[in-house]
Amino acid sequence: MPPTHRSTHHSVVIVGGGTAGITVAARLRRAAPDLDVALIEPLAHHDYQPIWTLVGAGVVDRKHHRRPEADLIPPGVSWIQDAVEQFEPEQHMVVTRTGQRIGYEQLVVAVGIQLDWHRIKGLQGHLGQDGICSNYSYETVESTWRFLRTFQGGNAVFTHPSGPIKCGGAPQKIMYLADDWLRRTGVRERSRVIYAAATAGIFGVPRYARTLEGILQRKGIETHFRHNLIEVRPASRQAVFQNLDTQEEVIIPYDLLHVVPPQSAPDVVKTSPLADAQGWVEVDKHTLQHRRFPSVFSLGDCSSLPCSRTGAAIRKQAPVLVANLLSLRAGRPLTARYNGYSSCPLVTGYGRVVLAEFDYDGNPVETFPFDQSKERRSMWLLKRYVLPVLYWHGMLRGLA
Repeated sequence: MPPTHRSTHHSVVIVGGGTAGITVAARLRRAAPDLDVALIEPLAHHDYQPIWTLVGAGVVDRKHHRRPEADLIPPGVSWIQDAVEQFEPEQHMVVTRTGQRIGYEQLVVAVGIQLDWHRIKGLQGHLGQDGICSNYSYETVESTWRFLRTFQGGNAVFTHPSGPIKCGGAPQKIMYLADDWLRRTGVRERSRVIYAAATAGIFGVPRYARTLEGILQRKGIETHFRHNLIEVRPASRQAVFQNLDTQEEVIIPYDLLHVVPPQSAPDVVKTSPLADAQGWVEVDKHTLQHRRFPSVFSLGDCSSLPCSRTGAAIRKQAPVLVANLLSLRAGRPLTARYNGYSSCPLVTGYGRVVLAEFDYDGNPVETFPFDQSKERRSMWLLKRYVLPVLYWHGMLRGLA
């Protein structure tokens, strides 16, 4: 499409129409119905990504958890179906792919996280083939189930990259489900299930880590921590890891390899004045306001917030951001505070979930009046049936 070079202006501009952007737009419309809000998002569809773990395990169909983006844009919000290519916060302006210059009074940056598949040598052209699969994209998630249900034994290797990723528990969730499936089909006894992760341990919060360590032992899963996948060799079916402590290369043969890609802030953020030293949108971790540009706010995966990157975190961040943005517009102090809450329904097998909930300091912040560090069928039902409904009909409507 040729550049248009048109200029427009809106009171509030939201960049990104994923979980964070839609949730903020919906809450702004409910709190301030007359506010002029525009949302910039190029994609025509929206996926409920937390369900992809269950898609990869053959439990649900990915198509049932995709919606048209147009159905989710709150009434009264202007949808600009374009992509931002440049942030100009000193001019209160963004520039889009088609050449539009869009001005704002306040800006909300919610552009998500970037999957850097290219940083794994040898992967290109082989994902979804040669036993290599991943739950981390709509296009590849079904390959996980395809390879899993035809697996006849050998090494099933599951990876977790270094650096922040969205849904930090997802790399191990599919591993536990795979272990269950292999046991059900009688293949587990001739298989090795291997978890090779760049992390220092199985989980960052001790309360839940203790449970997961017991599950690893019970299932007989081999662990290689501080191991970061850097290369795949499909011809010889070898995964090459870097030992982050010794810097040595470690080769692990595989018959099935589940790859979680390295991730980073989107390039449009990394190269902008909004970025911190690591490339994320630099915001105060409690108010979600930018540290250098007061008219800018950010939340979700692209922000510098030092919390787990999950939809549950966004559910708690969005009302704080909206309250503080409206306070700024009214000339009032920004008093709403985000405490780092995040939640991770850790699927530990078919019909079992440990519901981890915690804050910035790793303190449990649990919802239910029972010990959530235990595996429970009730939490599986929550994950499988309740949370998708809460997402589509509550969170994205500004109601939950």
